[in-house]
Amino acid sequence: MPQSLSQVLLHVVFSTKYRHPWLKPSIRGKLHAYMAGTVRQLEHCECYRVGGVEDHVHLAIRLARTITIADLLQHVKASSSRWIKEQDPDLKPFAWQKGYGAFSAYYQELPRLLTYIDGQEEHHRKATFQDEYRGFLIEHGIEFDERYVWD
Repeated sequence: MPQSLSQVLLHVVFSTKYRHPWLKPSIRGKLHAYMAGTVRQLEHCECYRVGGVEDHVHLAIRLARTITIADLLQHVKASSSRWIKEQDPDLKPFAWQKGYGAFSAYYQELPRLLTYIDGQEEHHRKATFQDEYRGFLIEHGIEFDERYVWD
């Protein structure tokens, strides 16, 4: 086959450090737009959606075949962290958690994933981030130790 083709869809989740509620509604929409733009600046990546609440974000991303998940997320997290700190002196201590969750998603389920991301406000009236994240880890068969999941 002379051409390499891929369609790798990711559902990415990560929180603020210690799940501090830094992401107030006044900055959240601008942050989400900034993060989506950061992903799109990387060649052949697409960000279908960014959403979340005060202490974490979800991203639906098409991953280019030329970049690793780790490199993509290091770039997005570092760039958005710098951007947040520039927005308001009160946000200078902002930090993302060190880790992230990256889960494979079936392309034909993209509309369902986008609906899920769009519904974060409602979802988190009933469930905590920790419960949600544990659920993703279990659903995707990822073994984990609670002592090392949260920072």
